[in-house]
This record gives sequence, C-alpha cells and structure tokens, in this order.
Amino acid sequence: MRNKAYQQLKLVFPTEEYREQVKDYLQEHIDSGEMVLSGAGGLDRIKDFDKWLEKIRKDLSIENLKEGRSPATLFLAVRKSDNKIVGTIQIRHCLTPKLLKNIGHIGDGVRPSERRKGYATEMIRLALKECENLGIDRVLMVCYKDNIGSRKSIIHNGGILENEIPAENGKIDQRYWITLKKKE
Repeated sequence: MRNKAYQQLKLVFPTEEYREQVKDYLQEHIDSGEMVLSGAGGLDRIKDFDKWLEKIRKDLSIENLKEGRSPATLFLAVRKSDNKIVGTIQIRHCLTPKLLKNIGHIGDGVRPSERRKGYATEMIRLALKECENLGIDRVLMVCYKDNIGSRKSIIHNGGILENEIPAENGKIDQRYWITLKKKE
C-alpha cells in the first residue's frame, strides 16, 4: 500500500534558486523550538546559505573532507505541485565507525508544518534509489525509539530492526537495516 505522498516529491540538490526557501525552512524549525535539524548537512550550525551550500558541495567528494568523515549527498525534498521544500535528506556514502554506531547512511527531516503527511516515507523511498545509484547494497538508518514517525517511515521502506543502543543524550537509538540488492 502506497502512502499518500507517493510520487508527490522530487529530490533536488540545493541551488541558488532555493536560497529563500532554505532560510524559511531553517526559520520554521527555529520558530518551533527545534535547534537541531536531522539530514540538513549542518544548516542548523552554519545558518549562512552561501557557506552551507559550499560545505555540502565539498561533502560530495572524499578529497575535500577531513580524515574520518564520509562523503555525503544532500537533497531538498521538494513538493512537485508548488515547488516548496518540505524536507531535507542526506545520504552518507559509506559508514565511518561513528556513523555505523548511531547515525547511519541516511538522515532526514521534515519541516514542522508538513509532518504527518507521509513525506518522510516518500523521501526515504527516493533516497534509497539514490543509494542504489551509489552502489550501497545495505542501508543503515537510525532513529530514537520514541520517534514513532521516523520508525514507521523506516519500516515502511523495508527497515529491519537490528538492535537498540543507548544514545549519548540518554535516549535509545534503534538501528534498522534496509537491504537494496535483490537476491538472485
């Protein structure tokens, strides 16, 4: 069964065209009391669009990164009907020890006003296609145990719970694997 957001979104790499929308996306989170954004490539820390765009461009290639960091691709999840950013999603191309423990290949976030509409499930579905293009056969996704929406979105995309581990903030992380490679 498809979620209601199926095929309503497209993933696009951030460009100057989205400058004002990215600022608005960040501000909506701040106005909602959310100072940490998942899957936004450090937008919550950098806050300056030009510096953020430069950072996510550099993140694409391992040659530009400090040792121990994984290359990553960030996409804006844009609603096709009105070209509005509803979320961000970041794909880390390989797992460092820290990513393997409690972060995973994919991080995602949906703007507060667009939650509970199936967008995260659709964003993950689209990101898994990008993972296949990158040659990633098994995708790790991690969410807090108390984040029911994230858990459902991961499970709807084939996530199988491997285990639960304590997070640094005292919460419990759930680690899910999604197998992409078809069995022969």
